Amino acid sequence: MPLRWAWVLGFALLAPVALPAGGADLRLPSPRRRGRAAPLLSSPGDDLQVTPLQQAPSLVKLTAGTPMEVLRHWTAPDGQRWAYVQVLCGYGFGVGQILKRGWINV
Repeated sequence: MPLRWAWVLGFALLAPVALPAGGADLRLPSPRRRGRAAPLLSSPGDDLQVTPLQQAPSLVKLTAGTPMEVLRHWTAPDGQRWAYVQVLCGYGFGVGQILKRGWINV
C-alpha cells in the first residue's frame, strides 16, 4: 500500500510539469529582436551637444555624413525634438576610434 501512495504522489508532483497548465513550457520561446535600422547621418553644421538645449556647449562638431546610432528621443517643452546619439569620432591613444554620446536637434 505505501508503494502505491508513493507512486501516486510522485506522479502528482511530476506530471503537471509536462501538461499545458503545469507551468513548464517544453518549447523554448523564440527570441525577440529589434530590427536595426540604417544609421542616421549627420547634416552639415550638426553639433553633438552636452544637453538638449540650444545654448548647451558643443562636444564635437560633426562632419556631413557622420553615421550616428540613435539611442533615444526626447521632445522639449517648447516642441523641439532631440535625439541622444552615439558616434565614432577621432582616434584615441592607440586604441582606435572613440565613441562619443550626445544630443542633436532633429
